[in-house]
Amino acid sequence: MTDGVDLDGEIRRVDLDRWLASRFIADPARRADVIALYALDHELARAAQVASNALLAEIRLTWWRESIDEIFAGGEARRHPTVQALTTAVRGRGLPRAPFEAMIEARVGALETPPLDLTGARAWAVAAEGSLSRLAALILGAGEAAASAEPAGTVWGLTLLRRAGKTGGADYDAGLKEALVEARRGAKALPSAAFPAALCATLARGDLGPAASEVGKRARLTWATLSGRL
Repeated sequence: MTDGVDLDGEIRRVDLDRWLASRFIADPARRADVIALYALDHELARAAQVASNALLAEIRLTWWRESIDEIFAGGEARRHPTVQALTTAVRGRGLPRAPFEAMIEARVGALETPPLDLTGARAWAVAAEGSLSRLAALILGAGEAAASAEPAGTVWGLTLLRRAGKTGGADYDAGLKEALVEARRGAKALPSAAFPAALCATLARGDLGPAASEVGKRARLTWATLSGRL
């Protein structure tokens, strides 16, 4: 809980897939720090969803950019549950600033972007979600191997774009399958404790076939964790 706000419960409500994947993080403190990242990602996505135009969305994203600036400047965290949780994660884990900046810039750049082709979608996914997965892997102790989680984050970003109807088609799905192969290779390089940083990518396969129930998703995540394969 942060200032009486249950971020874990909120992520379960708005981002069930990643919440399910986070259940495989054994350490409660590390899990809470990863949940803080997911809460930030939700807030960045929400900035565009709730604003009536691109200018207002950019103002919201600027607020988050300034909040991140203040965290890294060592000042007092803003009285927002996600900012406070991020402050704990960033300062407690010594997280780098660049991935946060990439996440925000990706959201700003997408505000007035027409439907994306595979190349544009991949570039967005690398910055917005690959960066997040790298941060998650750092929290989970991956060290120099944290970059190996980025391809899985990229897969998840491509999946989110597909779900949102911002891109798609046969060529896109073929590109998503290729990205999954790359994500599997990267996940093998992660220490087992950091595997959950890449874990959600295994659910992307369900978007290319029949929809899975929550029970089915839990089973898929469990199998991937036990086997060490996405």
